[in-house]
Amino acid sequence: MYRLAVAVIALVSLLSPGTAHPTHRPCVSAYDTAVLQDGPVAFWRLAQPGSSSEASAVGGSALTGTYGGTRSATTLPNGDPATAFDGATGYFQVADNAKLSPATTGVFTLEAWMRPDTLEFPHVQGSGYVHWMGKGEAGQHEYVSRMYSLTNTENRPNRISGYLFNHTGGLGAGSYFQDAISAGTWIHYVLVINANAKSATYPNGYTKIYRDGVLRDTDDLSISGTVIVPSDGMAPFRVGTRDFLSYFQGAVGKVAAYNKELTAAQVAAHHSAM
Repeated sequence: MYRLAVAVIALVSLLSPGTAHPTHRPCVSAYDTAVLQDGPVAFWRLAQPGSSSEASAVGGSALTGTYGGTRSATTLPNGDPATAFDGATGYFQVADNAKLSPATTGVFTLEAWMRPDTLEFPHVQGSGYVHWMGKGEAGQHEYVSRMYSLTNTENRPNRISGYLFNHTGGLGAGSYFQDAISAGTWIHYVLVINANAKSATYPNGYTKIYRDGVLRDTDDLSISGTVIVPSDGMAPFRVGTRDFLSYFQGAVGKVAAYNKELTAAQVAAHHSAM
């Protein structure tokens, strides 16, 4: 009941006069309601690519993000608006905030809908991948959502993954799925980072990744003998890029962050709500 009450208050505030300019008042869909009921610490619909900024539905003014570069309007499977990024300059950025760091509680879930509009990204980094969402820069690494081009030097065609890094960077611990992807197809993406849930199977905690409401991979928070521990950096959180070293050509919408782990049932319910 408490979570439902919080969600109702959030929805009422979104629709109350004076909370947004009439031309920018967000549509509260069944999907938005499902997300808000599960208590995110931040939720950006990415519904206003023609504006210079967009507020989070929760979390206060400190979580208002700004748009940069070239982007355009598009729609999600349910008809809600989202943002298409040009793959060369477009991004959305939110200043560093403790709510956006897995180090704050040791547990973090990052959720979004993403639609690659090409299988060969024009502006890649590393072995041939783009960082389409995340928080981290040199010396301030935290986490990233990554997608590989169809052609890359690691033989990971269109792999979609999520990683947690130590502050200094290097190899990250993460999870992935590697499917045949079609350009223009929407994907529901959920990355879980849980450094508190230690067990015999996952002695250092784990990452999980879901595609379209289904858990696809779970991995320990270690790589090549190095334990990866969440640390709070000062880098902004970005969508469309992470640190301007690569850019995502495609659309993203409904980005939500949680300071807890969403259950498999909650993830499936969110996917169904779309």
